[in-house]
Amino acid sequence: MKTGIVDVGGGLRGIFAAGVFDYCMDNAITFDLVVGVSAGSANAASFLAGQRGRNYMFYTEYAFEKEYMSLQNMLKKHSYVDLDYVYSTLSNTGGRSPLDYPALMENPAELLVAATNALTGSPKYFDKSNLAQNRYHIFKASSALPFFCKPYVVDWIPYYDGALADPVPVEKAFAWGCDKVVVVLTRPADRPRGPGKDEFFARRIQRKYPFAAKKLRTRVERYNESVELARRYEAEGKALIIAPDDICGLETLTRDKPALLKFYQKGYCTAEKIKDFLQDS
Repeated sequence: MKTGIVDVGGGLRGIFAAGVFDYCMDNAITFDLVVGVSAGSANAASFLAGQRGRNYMFYTEYAFEKEYMSLQNMLKKHSYVDLDYVYSTLSNTGGRSPLDYPALMENPAELLVAATNALTGSPKYFDKSNLAQNRYHIFKASSALPFFCKPYVVDWIPYYDGALADPVPVEKAFAWGCDKVVVVLTRPADRPRGPGKDEFFARRIQRKYPFAAKKLRTRVERYNESVELARRYEAEGKALIIAPDDICGLETLTRDKPALLKFYQKGYCTAEKIKDFLQDS
């Protein structure tokens, strides 16, 4: 039986999934496939590298630094979140929290990182073959939030956040060959998501990236449809949704340390369901 886990990201709300992955490491729970979207790709990388608590530091410490995200970054680099600081300066060899690249590559589990082609709006799924020591560009591509970040270029193609094209890639996990899939959301599963500020941000990328803007405008529909699909798989015993009962006041880039700590604990505690789900086969 092949098992998979999907982390949909959600900016700083991704600390919920960081708690889920830390629980899995504490209880020797592994998967054959790990799919990461946006911040979920960073969670996935640390999990496969066996670096318990690594992502916790990014959410609770580094995210509060002006080098990580700030208006200063927007003015100087045209990106509110400096993806190079996150995934190179901090994560490279010699950084304050280097990714254990050899351990990541030695882990037999497959890694898929979802991004959105900014020119076409189509999904792109990177894998381990696209990585190299100190070359973590696929995580930057997956995490490039429209408006807050410039699209990140990989092999001459600009990419935006993977959530535009495939916000909840549960179908991708089953197509890969998984028999059971854990889906980690950072919003309550029983409440349809609203459009929020998607139209506002879509207008700001419309001129240069019209197809990505179209995907952004319709993202909420695909998100809600995919969550509903995951719920149907769950009713069949093929999927398990791990989701918070509330978001603790956290939006995508909310820097509220007490709320982040509470959200991490929610993820860690909710993950207890995974062990029984995987054993019940």
